[in-house]
Amino acid sequence: MSWPPTSVPPDAGAVAGPGAEAVAEQVFVALADPSRRAILAALASGGPATATDLAGRLPITRQAVAKHLALLAGAGLVRAEPGERRRVRYRLRSAPMRVAQQFLAALARDWDSPLSALTGHLDRSAHEPATNQGRHD
Repeated sequence: MSWPPTSVPPDAGAVAGPGAEAVAEQVFVALADPSRRAILAALASGGPATATDLAGRLPITRQAVAKHLALLAGAGLVRAEPGERRRVRYRLRSAPMRVAQQFLAALARDWDSPLSALTGHLDRSAHEPATNQGRHD
């Protein structure tokens, strides 16, 4: 399913770029899974870690962690770095998250004006004299 495009703030600059909506979509897909959110939280609190390290901290297998890390890397949320003894450590990347935040801010901004207009209309309707309420001329 494809949603209509939402404007990305003009100040998004190089972080957003022309593929900002696609980046945001990948971030949202990645964040939809609670295990991936737990992996990101573990990396945020404990710093770079291997799949084995993360499996030791979380209630999922190393194979499941590796699968989730691959999807997170595909979304740009983590970066694989070579470590000692051929162990790969994963580090958080914040740029894709900033793009997703900008997308959400633009979406909220797009909603603010219509919601404010609706609130104003409802407020005016609530304060009209009783004789005018219910009339639709």
